[in-house]
Amino acid sequence: MNEPIDSLIKRTGLNFKELGERLGVSERHVYRLSKGQSELKPLQRKELQKIAGVNNIQIEPKGGCKFKYIDLFAGIGGFRRAFDSIKGECVFTSEWDKFCVTTYTQNYSCSHPIAGDIKEYTSSEDALANIPPHDFLVGGFPCQPFSLAGVTKKNSLGKQHGFEDKTQGTLFFDIAKIIQHHKPKAFLLENVKNLKSHKSADGVKTFDVILETLDELGYDVTEKIIDARYWVPQHRERIFIVGFKRTLNIGFDIKGMKIPDSNPTLKSILHSNSEPEEFPYFVDGKVNEKYTLSPKLWNYLKDYKAKHQARGNGFGYGLFGEENVARTLSARYHKDGAEILIKQGNDRPRRLTPRECSRLMGFDAPGGSDFQIPVSDTQAYRQFGNSVVFPLAKAIAKEIEPYLLSAIKKDKTQIDLFEQRTIAETIE
Repeated sequence: MNEPIDSLIKRTGLNFKELGERLGVSERHVYRLSKGQSELKPLQRKELQKIAGVNNIQIEPKGGCKFKYIDLFAGIGGFRRAFDSIKGECVFTSEWDKFCVTTYTQNYSCSHPIAGDIKEYTSSEDALANIPPHDFLVGGFPCQPFSLAGVTKKNSLGKQHGFEDKTQGTLFFDIAKIIQHHKPKAFLLENVKNLKSHKSADGVKTFDVILETLDELGYDVTEKIIDARYWVPQHRERIFIVGFKRTLNIGFDIKGMKIPDSNPTLKSILHSNSEPEEFPYFVDGKVNEKYTLSPKLWNYLKDYKAKHQARGNGFGYGLFGEENVARTLSARYHKDGAEILIKQGNDRPRRLTPRECSRLMGFDAPGGSDFQIPVSDTQAYRQFGNSVVFPLAKAIAKEIEPYLLSAIKKDKTQIDLFEQRTIAETIE
């Protein structure tokens, strides 16, 4: 039995305007649907069911979990998907953006509520205890500058200072507090590659403070900038930082990770006009016209690029065909799509559709459409632009897996030996 339309509309969590944009109908039409005053075409109903999470995919570890992990700054679950694939069990998720939470919960099975502001869990030891024990921590944290001001004042007063003074007020500080309290066997952090050269206004190198902090917390740390271009047709360089508890002497080095020889091109992720695809991205046998740039916007982008080229600058749109590799998809893609425009013969170029962005980030396989996109185009572009590339995250997870399992075994052995010594000393 089909679920009533008004019930499906409520389950999407979208307002009438946002839902209308996803369905390719007017805001007024969605309102009339909610009142039972209008009907949906079969393809539109199927799309509404998908947005509402009916028959949504859920990725769960099968055959029992091998380790427990927490997913911080989770976004739409690129790392969640990667570590679930190697039979990890996610026991805690933090994401403050309500639209990301909508996408996350419709794509993954969560036995726990999604935590919002992570600072609510790091304000005290009692608050930190509300985060479940875990073997592994993963998160793509925002890049924020550290200031010398507080540390300099401490020095002048002859007082000790540590990572809490150096990183206070940043979101990395919250990660450090969690690591200090829970002492996971290992962690994986991700950020933009410019983190290595990033400085505060008073000259403090952000990356140096991060490495010093992780060292102070007792971890052997290794890092590598990796371009996702070998997994998906997109130049997307990100820095990945991996740390293992020093006492476990694991010896992991991400710099030794092998990079595949593959060279995918945009042809693998673009809609094919030879085969029908999902509504509303694909209409009457071709990509929906709404993704084609208007004459006004196209002329503006051409003039903007010409102006900067005359000055010797490289600013401007990027135009690509199916044989190319795209620039980095950014969270601002919803504004004009300028960084990745797709050629359309002699016609004006078009933006990527959200489904193509899903494929470009590896959440869907080439030609696939399983990943649920229950939000407006604007929110979808932001989410994919902020995400980690899933196939790359999965490759890193597989690289870490044997070392993590070894760390868990070693940690248990160390705890058992400590307990045996304690019992022996008590008897003596």
